Amino acid sequence: MKTTETPAPLPAESGAPITKTDFQPPPPAKEKKEGTVLNVFSHGVLVIWAFMVVLPLLWAVMTSFKDDRSIFSSPWSLPDSLHFDNWSRAWTQANMSDYFLNTVLVVGGSLVGTLVLGSMAAYVLARFDFPGNRFIYFLFIGGMSFPIMLALVPLFYVVNNMGLLNTIHGLILVYIAYSLPFTVFFLTAFFRTLPTSIAEAAFVDGASHSRTFFQIMLPMAKPGLISVGIFNFLGQWNQYMLPTVLNTDPDKRVLTQGLVQLAVSQGYKGDWSGLFAGLVMAMLPVLAAYIIFQRQVVQGLTAGALK
Repeated sequence: MKTTETPAPLPAESGAPITKTDFQPPPPAKEKKEGTVLNVFSHGVLVIWAFMVVLPLLWAVMTSFKDDRSIFSSPWSLPDSLHFDNWSRAWTQANMSDYFLNTVLVVGGSLVGTLVLGSMAAYVLARFDFPGNRFIYFLFIGGMSFPIMLALVPLFYVVNNMGLLNTIHGLILVYIAYSLPFTVFFLTAFFRTLPTSIAEAAFVDGASHSRTFFQIMLPMAKPGLISVGIFNFLGQWNQYMLPTVLNTDPDKRVLTQGLVQLAVSQGYKGDWSGLFAGLVMAMLPVLAAYIIFQRQVVQGLTAGALK
């Protein structure tokens, strides 16, 4: 004997009152339309911004493979042939190889020193409560708002009296002092988001403060270290004012000084193709660093928000 299933009666048919959960009206079409228009507008702004950023970079790379005549006669056209001699001439004759090596030494040493000292100071300020904690923290914050132009003259005499003028290690120390306020500010907020239970468990097991910091807390802060390292790398790699004042030795110039020297060395007979090749050389390490570590940068910036 077959039975047929009958649908359950509606609330109205069964005599039960209709509640708000039984009937949910669809969202208004007006709100949906406004959301679509907003998404289209925001994506359009992002596309325009991407073109404004990417096109000058592509134009600079394209121009670095042209000769001087093509740069002025057809600046927007593709090069008729790839002139790799522009890069070799900028690397050898314009001494870009020496400038590049000096920049790598200065930025590499200052970046390591900034991250080590900044992470140690930020960890203490974020994890330990002691008299003067907030005062020291606000001193670092004040260092971020102090204009570097006001300190150039006394900084020159201090570095000169210490015998560090026109030296690589002197410039490294100045770069570290210049980058520490932002590094401490950034990493202090990041260390506060890390869980304290792991550090407490390490203390219970007998680990010292230094071992807990270097073996437990520092690896946990890797996204924040990469993020602040990228920002410091960009600022130190493109730094021009400090090396111009503190590094007047032609043999120890950095890339920014070398590009300016390349632009003005020949007067009216400027080597424009070599200048663009040197510009791209100085630009490529920054782009490569950001492309490689872009995911870690986003993780470090959003770690506090996701806590």
